[in-house]
Parts: sequence; C-alpha cells; structure tokens
Amino acid sequence: MPPLLAVRQLRVHYRGRRWLPWQPPSLLRAVDDLNFNLRRGETLGVVGESGSGKSTLARALAGLEPVTAGSARFEGRELKGLDKRGWKELRRDIQMVFQDPLASLNPKFKVGRCIGEPLKILHPELPADERRRRVLEMLEQVGLSADDAERYPREFSGGQCQRIAIARALIVRPKLLICDEVVSALDVSVQAQIVNLLRDLQRRYQLAILFISHDLGVVRHISDRVLVMYFGKLMEQAERDALFATPRHPYTRALLAAIPGHDAFAAFRARDGELPSPYAPPVGCLFVSRCPMADERCTRQPPHYRRYPDGAVALCHYASEFGRDGIVDFEAAALARS
Repeated sequence: MPPLLAVRQLRVHYRGRRWLPWQPPSLLRAVDDLNFNLRRGETLGVVGESGSGKSTLARALAGLEPVTAGSARFEGRELKGLDKRGWKELRRDIQMVFQDPLASLNPKFKVGRCIGEPLKILHPELPADERRRRVLEMLEQVGLSADDAERYPREFSGGQCQRIAIARALIVRPKLLICDEVVSALDVSVQAQIVNLLRDLQRRYQLAILFISHDLGVVRHISDRVLVMYFGKLMEQAERDALFATPRHPYTRALLAAIPGHDAFAAFRARDGELPSPYAPPVGCLFVSRCPMADERCTRQPPHYRRYPDGAVALCHYASEFGRDGIVDFEAAALARS
C-alpha cells in the first residue's frame, strides 16, 4: 500500500541579507534534502535540538511555508506549489495543532465557535444544527463537557486549551494531524493526558500523526518510528524500539545521553564544539564539531546515507560501528580505522 505522505529531497531555504552589492545573498538551509514516508494510522516522531528545522518542516507540510525544492506528496497529490484553492480542499485532510493553544484560539470567540469554525469554512453544506451537534460530540471526545462550548478560551487551563485545539483540528476528520510541540509547555501529568488522548483519537479515526517534539521520553511513548534531525538534515530514522535500544548515529546517542537515567550512553555526550552555521554548513559532516568519534575524514568528506536490513537509515561514515552489542570503544574504533 502506498504511503499517505511521501517526502522526497524536501528543501526549505530562506534568503538572508546581502552584505556587499557584488556578493550573492546568503542562504539559510532550514530543511535540507529530507526523505521519509508516513503511513495511514502511523505516528512518526520528529526529534532534535532547537533550530534543527522541526517546526519549519511542520509548517511546510501544512502549507504555511513555501517549499523551495523537492517533493511532498499526500495521497499522490503534490503539495509543492499548491495554490490557495488547492490547500483549502486539503485542509479537510491535513490539520495542525500548535505549541501555544491560547495563541491559536481567537479570544473573542466562545469555545463552541472556535471548534466549529473549520466546519463552517470547509463544510459549508452542513446545517447549523449538525455543526452544533458535531462540536458538542467532539468536546466530549476530548474530555470536556457540552457546557464548555459557552465559555471563552481564557477560562481554561493550558491543558484544557490544548484539548480544545485538538478538537478544532479533528472536527473536520482529517487523515493527517501535524502536532508541533503540543505538550512542551504543559506539566508532566498533563503531558501524559494529552498524549494518551492523541493515541485514543488516533485509534478511533485511523489518524496518521507527525509528532514533533524535543522530549524523547514523550516521543518514545507515542511514536511508531522516529526521525532525528540536526540543522535541517536527517541524521537517523528507525523503528522506535530499535532507535532507543541501539541508536546508530552519534548524534542520536548524544540526545539519549542527555536524558536522566540513560547512563548507558554517558560516553556519547556531545562535545562542547562550535555549532555549524545554517548559512555556511561545513564541508564534511554537520555534527563534526561536537561528535566524540569525529576524525579527519568527517571534516573533509560529507557522509552518505546508509540503509540497514531493519529499515533504519543513518547519515554517518562510521554508523556501522554502532552494533547491537552496546557501546563502541572509541579508542579501539579509532585504531581500527587508522
């Protein structure tokens, strides 16, 4: 069965300032040559540090940022270059939930109107009483009551506002839900409630979810597969259990080493090197200045993607040295390469 969403060589670049009249403008590579598939009913977690391009990817797939090059096909339909009319049709199938629910809800509208507005715009054929019925039904499905439809967003907590934002996104019964850091501003207990709510709604509606977060613990709980990004590049992609048990890329292991309690990866903590410039990336590997395994080859030669029998992909010269038997010995690995 073909994937619901197929992304190939996706690029989102921005032109920077021209410092001198004869120089070409600088180019910021927010997303660079990204490839992945998303199947129906699947959750793909996207992780990485701040500035890795996660939110730009989400906005590009939702039609909120222009795609510079490459392809993103939803049910075989190309999203790149789609006009406003085309995107209005796809809004029924692709919806997005943002990090700050209060900023995405109109404070002048009551909750019932906030949730029902997409139905009014995308399904104008529905009568008012049917829209009202669906709004009340959706409120109950996200754990709120019918009486809440008459209240304003400011009267709710952050977690409740996020439930309202999820209800508004799902009211049109989309096929793809893009969640951009939807639990990052919430307390831990509320995070668990929202994640469990998303899982329940996914089973009910057979949703495909692109779940973007910097919290690997949350991603591990909700995702089927995980995609790791660093400065716009895909560093590693693998099934959830495989990635957390035996990550192949040193950047992935550095992310896991930063999680409290993951002492097994302590030797893989990232070095305090200089971050790469998004305007002028290094000739070799993007992670070379912070990688504990980097050598001269990593500095001079860009790595190529390696695909593994279990379907995993890693962008590293020495990813194959990260075997299933645990942590590699840095000195032994260096001697083997010399």
